[in-house]
Amino acid sequence: MSMKRIVLAAFALAALASYGVFAQDQPQQPMSFFVASAGPGNGGNLGGLSGADKQCQTLAAAVGAGNRTWHAYLSTVPAGGQPGINARDRIGNGPWYNAKGQLIASNLADLHSDRNNIRKPSALNEKGAEVNGVGDQPNMHDMLTGSDWEGRYPPGAANVMTCNNWTSNSDTDRAIVGHHDRLGGGSASWNATHHSAGCSQPALVKTGGNGLFFCFATD
Repeated sequence: MSMKRIVLAAFALAALASYGVFAQDQPQQPMSFFVASAGPGNGGNLGGLSGADKQCQTLAAAVGAGNRTWHAYLSTVPAGGQPGINARDRIGNGPWYNAKGQLIASNLADLHSDRNNIRKPSALNEKGAEVNGVGDQPNMHDMLTGSDWEGRYPPGAANVMTCNNWTSNSDTDRAIVGHHDRLGGGSASWNATHHSAGCSQPALVKTGGNGLFFCFATD
């Protein structure tokens, strides 16, 4: 090998080594999205939006991410003289990353399009674990949202869209759910697939859920 080729090869190796060190030095993006590993345990009665937010905050704090402001991805419909609230308006502007630093969505537009990365391998809970989906026992892919596919509250009564704005565990009430694994229900929607069978914990379990929901860091 000529001296010129030796020098060029040395430069190439040095560049690759430098790139490797640079790549290794890149810090992992902090978690800003997760599927709640557990709900409050009272079916669709989450204590309203504030109770659901508190659950997100508590779960995040347990894994060292409590220094951020966490909100549940839930909509409410107009009721009792109060205006409805869109889930998409509660979660900040992104970007959002899961517990392993994988990008979920860069912004609200990407989150509410096919460009998002909400699938079973990436829609992890706050501990970085996969959440049961289609094919697992038990299936827990139903995610409470009370939202349409754009993340907005749909027209209709609170009792059949949002478990009476997340204050009911009655089976005379229902809620809209999505599928974190994007499977089943005749729809690939992560946030608007079908209605629950009711708002009690057993009714949520019946259709393939466990009273779980999405949590996003707003900051």
